[in-house]
Amino acid sequence: MTVLLAAVPFGMQGMVTVADEFYFHRRRGLPRWERIGHPLNTLTVLGCYAVALALPLTAASLHTYVALAAFSCLFVTKDEFVHAKYCEPFEHWIHALLFVLHPIVLASMGFLWLRDARTLMLVQGAFTLAFGLYQTLYWNTTWIRSP
Repeated sequence: MTVLLAAVPFGMQGMVTVADEFYFHRRRGLPRWERIGHPLNTLTVLGCYAVALALPLTAASLHTYVALAAFSCLFVTKDEFVHAKYCEPFEHWIHALLFVLHPIVLASMGFLWLRDARTLMLVQGAFTLAFGLYQTLYWNTTWIRSP
């Protein structure tokens, strides 16, 4: 039961991300900086997940995970200068929720790693990878979305 509760932040982040992506981003479109930056945000999360999925839990791998997670938490804020120009207040609030959830989600993945809950880890990793591919392809290829 405790392991399943650790997955709750993933669902929360997913719901807020869907609102951000499919309502705000589609409505206003994304400038080039965000079309590139958002998939890079997802890549920093995937880097963390890759460590947890590929390496046994040791002091060194945990330190690596924490360092990558800290970097990811800082990296995702890089778009706020662009968002200040393009976003309405409610979208800023959605981003604030995502910023709060980001370290909680990474901590939850760390907890799942500690509990060796590989199935949930793999599911979350697969969803994140699929979303990263969607971001990259939808926003950066004209054969999916007209510019």
